Amino acid sequence: MMLIALDQPHRDDIEIGELLVVVTVYAANIVQDVRENIRNLVGGRMAHYERLIQAALEQALADLEAKAAEKGYDGVLGVKIGHPTVVDGGVEVVVYGNGFWVGKGA
Repeated sequence: MMLIALDQPHRDDIEIGELLVVVTVYAANIVQDVRENIRNLVGGRMAHYERLIQAALEQALADLEAKAAEKGYDGVLGVKIGHPTVVDGGVEVVVYGNGFWVGKGA
């Protein structure tokens, strides 16, 4: 399965399908959440949130790939990642793109 960030394919044998959207929300550990809020007061990297966003992003991309495969697409074109948002108690990631077929109807 291909996840491609280009908006337009550079091949004539690609047929573009529907828009696919995935939203992933990961909950934060309450103890680590409190520690990150304290770190926010004094400054520094918020490693817990970095790991949480990375995990949510990887899961969202895997879910997008699975959704495309479930609908019979060969991949997803124009993959975009919505700005990951740290919400109260977790993180939210939105990824989207158009499903595509290679060689269908060509």
